[in-house]
Amino acid sequence: MNTKHYLLIIFFFCWGNLSLWSQTSNDSITTLNEIVIQKEVYKDLIPVQTLEGEKLEKLNSFTVADALRYFSGAKIKDYGGMGGLKTIDVRNMGTHHVGVFYNGAQIGNAQNGIVDLGKFSLDNVQAIKLYNGQRSSIFQSAKEYASGSTVYIQTKKPVFKDDKQVNIAGKYKAGTIQLVNPSIRTDFKVNENISTTISAEYISSNGKYRFRQKKNNIDGSIAYDTIGYRLNSDIEAYRIENNWFGQTDKDTWQASLYYYQSDRGLPGAVIKKSDTTLETENINERQADKNVMAQGEWTRFVSDHYQFQIKGKYAYDQLHYLSRKTVGFQGEEVTYNPQFDNTFYQQEYFLSAAHLYKINSIWEVSLATDLQYNKLNATRKGQGTPFSYPERYTFYTALATSLNLGKFKAQANVLGTFTKEKVRVNYQAPNRSVFTPSIFLSYHPFENENLNIHTYYKQTYRLPTFNDLYYTQIGTANLKPENARQLNLGFTYNKHFEHTFWKEIHLNVESYYAHITDKIIATPTSSMMRWMMTNLGKVQNYGLEAAIGTNIALADNWQLSTNATYEYTIAKDKSTTIYGQPSYYGDQIPYAPWHSGSAIINLDYKDWSMNYSFIYVGKRYNGNKNNIPRNEIQPWYTHDLSLQKGFTWREYKFKGSIEANNLANQYYEVVSNFPMPGRNFRFTLSFEL
Repeated sequence: MNTKHYLLIIFFFCWGNLSLWSQTSNDSITTLNEIVIQKEVYKDLIPVQTLEGEKLEKLNSFTVADALRYFSGAKIKDYGGMGGLKTIDVRNMGTHHVGVFYNGAQIGNAQNGIVDLGKFSLDNVQAIKLYNGQRSSIFQSAKEYASGSTVYIQTKKPVFKDDKQVNIAGKYKAGTIQLVNPSIRTDFKVNENISTTISAEYISSNGKYRFRQKKNNIDGSIAYDTIGYRLNSDIEAYRIENNWFGQTDKDTWQASLYYYQSDRGLPGAVIKKSDTTLETENINERQADKNVMAQGEWTRFVSDHYQFQIKGKYAYDQLHYLSRKTVGFQGEEVTYNPQFDNTFYQQEYFLSAAHLYKINSIWEVSLATDLQYNKLNATRKGQGTPFSYPERYTFYTALATSLNLGKFKAQANVLGTFTKEKVRVNYQAPNRSVFTPSIFLSYHPFENENLNIHTYYKQTYRLPTFNDLYYTQIGTANLKPENARQLNLGFTYNKHFEHTFWKEIHLNVESYYAHITDKIIATPTSSMMRWMMTNLGKVQNYGLEAAIGTNIALADNWQLSTNATYEYTIAKDKSTTIYGQPSYYGDQIPYAPWHSGSAIINLDYKDWSMNYSFIYVGKRYNGNKNNIPRNEIQPWYTHDLSLQKGFTWREYKFKGSIEANNLANQYYEVVSNFPMPGRNFRFTLSFEL
């Protein structure tokens, strides 16, 4: 019996014979302007940061990556431009330790483990949530327990007023970086229990913007000379999506089909060449993507004590990468050296069954079993080295329990992860099996105050990606998975005021420690053209996060809301080699700032709305050693301002807005030598019929 059949038998055995079911309470939330907080903070054992609805639209954010910058603890690595890669890192654990879920299903990338959040626009997004640790509910798939932090993206669900059967909403955006971005969404009410929505979007931009060319001197100072133009940052993309929603007295279900296609340039690093020669080198990289995703979810409420949920997903991802290296000399451009023309094809199958049983009013338990299959094929023109054609079978099983004793709550789970590797050629990575536990505790000390003290311990396990294991001349098949341990202690406080202009205040403070061992890093060999993936890395992480939000009624029809976040972090590189401690031992890891924060101020008056947002990222280093001045990256900050006006004609709603991004026109870099846009403007006109 092969491994695939064996895993299927285990999966359905656990699903069919389990009698542990129950009903979990959904997150209860209300909007406090930019950040959505709990109606009663103590209902959520694990704090959540949320942006949703109209407040999400006012943030001058174009993609999901832009919006996530306002979450405490989240850092976006942005390679600049419309086509540049945008990834998320939470608490300096690395992007591979962040799970990104789209309508309840995780967005996968077995090839390199990276989710490009720049692909996901906000036009069809209702809410974005960030959990440190995991969701409060234990009624979830086993895979959702596997990440150190999780991001949930929820698309818009149809809402029909009165006797309407159809809703139509459209939006058109234009910007100074030659942006053209129309989108449309249509909702249909099939009957009282079933509705569907179809949304489509087109994005086009030449990605060309000005930046100031800089040179890092040996003493750490920066010299600016000429103004350059960012090239090869263009993008043309299409998205079409169809979502279905249904419910009865005993069932709820959801299904979706997602298609995305793009052709874009990958902007490279901008490095100042010698002033004594006219010769410059240019690497023109292009990437074309096709992504198809079909997924569904069905929940059955069998009784007050028992419910189950089934999820399924199929994803097909095609990536075409083209790289041309050229030399320009006295106006002539010559192509030289081998070119890269590679196409990669990924497939993912995912099936999950989760069950919940409510033993009594204070105690519930759950069991979830998931089966996942990943496959990677490739065509590589002009390369004679064999490709491994890897496949991976992964079986997840999670047993969880939660206890509610009034003032005291507890939640614990253990996740089992079992993998089977298969390759057509080259060496095969060993099969893996590991169990990772987690425990969450919270205490509500005062009956009449919304103060909640909480703590948790969580262990996670990051499998090496296909690139880590099998990529030609780089991958190492015997790599160990990364192990991460997190410890968190914090509190949340929420206060409502009556008979005063100060309506509400919300405060959240978190302290954390994270320890990562067997961290996967790339190290050079005897040739700089060949690198090797190894398990030399170890990182110790300490940090403090704080967030505060307020809601103030200034006068009749005047509403002011604010939100501010701050993070202080120390992320030490504790890596050692066979020769002992390197010179950078104990230094801050690359791109981890000691200080960072954000602020949002929103002022509403009738149909007018003005939003100001500010982001600050402190000093960082782009290399391991902190004692080399030229490795230092200067702090950067941006000021964004937007003005919106809504108006109604008959029963139709219209809204216009103008946005000024990077108002101070600061030239800055999130990633060293990848300049970001200066001051730019965006105009939006939207309607609802």
